Amino acid sequence: MGVISELDKNYIAGTYKRFPVEIVGGDGSIAYSSDGKEYIDMGSGIGVTSFGYSDKIWRDAVTSQLSKVQHTSNLYYTEPCARLAEMLCLKTGMKKVFFSNSGAEANECAIKAARKYTAEKKGAEYSDIITLENSFHGRTLTTLAATGQDSFHKLFTPLTPGFYHTPANDINALRECVKSHKSAAVMIECVQGEGGVIALDADFVKAARDITREEGIPLIIDEVQTGNGRSGYLYSYMAYGIVPDIVSTAKGLGGGLPIGATLLGDLTCGVFSFGDHGSTFGGNPVCCAGALSILERLDDSFLSQVREKSKYVFERLSSADGVESVSGAGLMIGVKTVRAAADVVGECIEKGVLCLTAKDKVRLLPALNIPFETLKKALDIIASVAAIK
Repeated sequence: MGVISELDKNYIAGTYKRFPVEIVGGDGSIAYSSDGKEYIDMGSGIGVTSFGYSDKIWRDAVTSQLSKVQHTSNLYYTEPCARLAEMLCLKTGMKKVFFSNSGAEANECAIKAARKYTAEKKGAEYSDIITLENSFHGRTLTTLAATGQDSFHKLFTPLTPGFYHTPANDINALRECVKSHKSAAVMIECVQGEGGVIALDADFVKAARDITREEGIPLIIDEVQTGNGRSGYLYSYMAYGIVPDIVSTAKGLGGGLPIGATLLGDLTCGVFSFGDHGSTFGGNPVCCAGALSILERLDDSFLSQVREKSKYVFERLSSADGVESVSGAGLMIGVKTVRAAADVVGECIEKGVLCLTAKDKVRLLPALNIPFETLKKALDIIASVAAIK
């Protein structure tokens, strides 16, 4: 490591424990470091670069828009913003979209929409949001409050009040929690990413849908990490056969540029009026142009390939020496290894594969279009490192 790492240590707030890799370029699923080494990237910027580094279609869409309008305020219309909202609604059946800049902001918008809707229908006292233990919904004070992990709370109290957490996959506990509070919404991730890459049971997700309908409150699905093809479906809730009232998403939608989106269904599409919410950069035309180039390629044929790759990863690693279990969905995968996950990730870096962690698991979030031969090479290295020594 050299000058850049020193500048980083001297001038950037110490919130990230960075790996000793300085990425200076990339092509598809291959990253290039400043020392000339190549890495197979199995993290894709934590599920952001959906089509890898320097994807030509994405790059052309972004640079074309840059030469036209890089930004204008939301007091005016821009084509990429309107086209992206249309595509999101047509692909999901949702009715309205609010654009922001991140997953946390998309979740903030979802919470505001739910509270406003339920206050108008049931009374202002119905403001509590029910989320799940082990969940993760963002790092603002409100989305930290929504997050069902005490480890994220302890340094930043008092958090925004009105959030209650109930165990995942416990239908009776969820029903009781909703009924025992003045609930405005239930908010869940179908696959708990930061919580260890754990997919929820189908019966529980369907019950969450039923309970919220019975209570007349919105069901919010957080698709920040699971969305935009990551789960093997356009949005993970689609694999469960339900339709939520509000969907939040970000990460892979922009392909590498910051964008968040909150999708409002039939129940909530009319909740916001002029001035109820806003964002300076939300709906930025360059970010929206990039997102359009991602979303338009996530068709059934492509998503079936994601599921095929997922099946291969599960089969390859489930039988590997030193692997206790494999969890997740699509190309959002957690690998519980006998060896400490941090040790496995560190050794994989030495051998040219970039992985992540989630709690005590090795987390894999490769580009959705990673070639099979590249994926196989990466898995062979991961398996060899995971093997008990």
